Amino acid sequence: MGSVIPLKKSANSAYLDLRELADRKLESVEKLIDKKLQSDVDLIKKMTDYHLNSGGKRIRALLTIGSAKLGGYSNGSRDVNLAACVELIHSATLLHDDVIDESKVRRGNKTTNSIWGNQSSILVGDYLLSRCFEMMVDDGNLEILKLLSSTSSKIAQGEVMQLQHKGEADLLEENYIKIIGLKTASLFSASTRVGACISNLDKKKKDALESYGKNLGLAFQIADDALDYFSKEKIFGKQIGKDFFEGKVTLPIIIVFQKANAFERTFLTNIFEKENRDKKDFEEALKLIKKYRALEATFKRAEYFVNVSFDALGIFENSNAKSVLQNLTGFSLNRSF
Repeated sequence: MGSVIPLKKSANSAYLDLRELADRKLESVEKLIDKKLQSDVDLIKKMTDYHLNSGGKRIRALLTIGSAKLGGYSNGSRDVNLAACVELIHSATLLHDDVIDESKVRRGNKTTNSIWGNQSSILVGDYLLSRCFEMMVDDGNLEILKLLSSTSSKIAQGEVMQLQHKGEADLLEENYIKIIGLKTASLFSASTRVGACISNLDKKKKDALESYGKNLGLAFQIADDALDYFSKEKIFGKQIGKDFFEGKVTLPIIIVFQKANAFERTFLTNIFEKENRDKKDFEEALKLIKKYRALEATFKRAEYFVNVSFDALGIFENSNAKSVLQNLTGFSLNRSF
């Protein structure tokens, strides 16, 4: 179908700038995670090594480090420790997601559950969370402990809410935003607020960084859902149409349903009520998405959250860290990976 909006070189360079801002701290995060996940149980070691080495942008960990840098944190390793915590929460949820969704591919590789089975994947996901909570307790900050604990709860609630609405072609946009707010944006916002907390910023700046992360996460997920209908698997790292075939109703379908005629609405309702959808169903859905320019409208919605995210950092003085974080908002919308 081609890109709805042009992929910008500056978008991907914004991600690379964030990695550069983190300097060598991301490497320290990776080493810490590897150290904390050591286990005498051979299968745990095999699965965690495979899962954590299968790619990923580590954006949430980088956001923790970048936010701490924006807040002036410079001495100590709390940013590394807590960035590792955030990454472990994310990795655990991916393991659980793949079981729930019965996924076979993630980031272009076989999923852990497709290799070792669902039971092992669930238990190893729990293992990651338990290690994460040990690290949070070691940090000793009650505010951060409460924040990350409640975030784990929000992610789980988002998963349940998504299951509750699975197959609903008439899903309200409001409920969709609630789902992705819990499932995705909550960990983005926690990542950036953690950086503010360890920097001992005042409440306004903590709230500003939290808003930045939340809206960045919303834009990121909306763009992700749009990419599911037109990106290339070798770039995107997952089966195209994955959400559709799993019966997940995301914003492109919601927008089509809002604009469709009665016949088309009945068609969408019927195919999402089916236990399985086939390639022909997907092609018909793509025709409706194209007819109603639903991808353009989806990216327009995402652009709103990008702008809110960008503006949230206006309270901070100009700095390299601020520029990098603000430029990153474009990555969520225009990324090619």
